[in-house]
Amino acid sequence: MTSSTREGFLYGLVAYVWWGLVPFYFLWLGPFVAGDFVAHRIVWSAVFLGILILLLRRGHETLRVFRDPKLFVPLCVSAVLVAYNWLMYVFCVAIGEIVQASLGYFILPLLSVFLGLIVFHERLRPFQQAAILVAAVSVISLTWAAGVFPAQAFAIALSFSIYAMIRKKVPVDGLIGVTIETLVLTPVALAYLLWSYWERGETEDALTLIKLAVSGVVTAVPLLCFGQAARRLPFAMLGFMQYISPSLQFLIALWLFQEKVMGGWLNYGLVWVALAIFSIDSYFQFRRQSEPI
Repeated sequence: MTSSTREGFLYGLVAYVWWGLVPFYFLWLGPFVAGDFVAHRIVWSAVFLGILILLLRRGHETLRVFRDPKLFVPLCVSAVLVAYNWLMYVFCVAIGEIVQASLGYFILPLLSVFLGLIVFHERLRPFQQAAILVAAVSVISLTWAAGVFPAQAFAIALSFSIYAMIRKKVPVDGLIGVTIETLVLTPVALAYLLWSYWERGETEDALTLIKLAVSGVVTAVPLLCFGQAARRLPFAMLGFMQYISPSLQFLIALWLFQEKVMGGWLNYGLVWVALAIFSIDSYFQFRRQSEPI
């Protein structure tokens, strides 16, 4: 395994485990309005990232991206996509549909692998193809078990898979990319919050505001890690690792929120089998590549 790939794997692992554990933060936060929360996480992420940029003295790099349309325009598009993804996920959590949100992230890796094949011309080895087939059977069965077309799940999957594709193609460091995306969204988020507070005639209490401020770190850290992983890993591998997040979210949804198992345990077991096959095959492939000739 090359140093770059190893780093990408570790960055991706941190990002996906972090996202998988995010429901704990929502439980700590308590009831919230989806739109208000998304606006807060954008603003507080901008504060957190702004401090990082200043401490690391990378302001000139950030300004350079703002001045380059070939870099700035794609990041504006990715900013809109990730904000939409956040809104859909938070909406599912707010209405108690965490399993549906989890289904979206079960669908997402398949879309990512498809984009890896079509856009980046990546090839899958036989065991990886078998893993994709097993995962596809499971996801189709889970979708069927939903009883209705899971529009929210597909919206989550499609928005983030396209977001990930853009982040891989745009040659910008993870920290700079996430900072640009957040700064693009911040004026809209501030305007929304001002309107929301004016409509309600009140603001959050001090404790709630502190909890919302923590969302800046909760949001920015995994995006930073994901941006670094996207630059270092094959897109299909990056996508398939995404099964870590919904698996953790699924278990948390059952444990903390007492949601029902949609589609039966067998389907989720097939996803974990597929992830194991893909992971083992990737490990042995990288081990063969790293052996001296």
